[in-house]
Amino acid sequence: MTRPITAGVDGSRESLAALAWAGREAERRGLPLRVVHAWRFETHDAFDLGDRDTQRQWAHDSVAAAARDVAERHPRLTVTTDAVEDGAVEALVAAAADAETLVLGSRGQGPLIGFLVGSVGQQVIAEAARPVVLVRAGDEPAAEAAGREVVVGQHGGPDDSARTLRFAFESAAARGATVRAVRAWTLPPVFAYSPGSLRLLDEAGGLEPYEKKALAEALAPLRERFPDVPVVEHVEMGSAGQVLLTAAERAQLVVVGRRARRTAVGARIGSVAHGVLHHAGCPVAVVPHT
Repeated sequence: MTRPITAGVDGSRESLAALAWAGREAERRGLPLRVVHAWRFETHDAFDLGDRDTQRQWAHDSVAAAARDVAERHPRLTVTTDAVEDGAVEALVAAAADAETLVLGSRGQGPLIGFLVGSVGQQVIAEAARPVVLVRAGDEPAAEAAGREVVVGQHGGPDDSARTLRFAFESAAARGATVRAVRAWTLPPVFAYSPGSLRLLDEAGGLEPYEKKALAEALAPLRERFPDVPVVEHVEMGSAGQVLLTAAERAQLVVVGRRARRTAVGARIGSVAHGVLHHAGCPVAVVPHT
């Protein structure tokens, strides 16, 4: 089954920026584009909002108009629309399940404040089973210019970031871009050392060489699978979120992972992804992994 790039739209400036980004991404990857709009029947004592059929027609007309605009810019693109009568979170999480990537908009407030991630966006990112890309209002095609990298965070062993790295390499391959793979590390507390960990560190020649070796091992399968994608291996001491944001200052896309497992308090985005989502100056892809 060919999964589409799916964009959630609500008529806002930020959602239309997300739709434009999704259209370019679908064309780059040779995938269809699906445009989804969620709506619910509403009544108001002071205003005549029409009956359910009228509001349904408004919803269909709205999503069709958005789709026509992107289809005119990408005439070879296969575009479908869907106006779903449901809550925004429920509709978008369901749409993500059938998508290659779900693309949402977020209000951008400049490079210092970054994204304003609303409650709908946060819930969808935390619940979606597929990658979700958040695009800020005002995002322009010029931000995807040659020389701007796809930056991806890597942590743990090869299996821990496999899906996140694969998404980054696929994105870079579609753009002809370089992948900058970032691994941050900090000095562990004394009690974290064990005979086994000390032996591994000794074999690697110290902490930083150990971290570089771990990153190289995680990247090896992706380098083999995507031999034409240039790679920069970036290992730096510091907090993961800050190191990633600094590396991403001139990125065209930042890719981060989040654990897909639910906790006792429900699904969570994770602190690193949360920080990057709120402060990155470019679109951010959040990829769920086990």
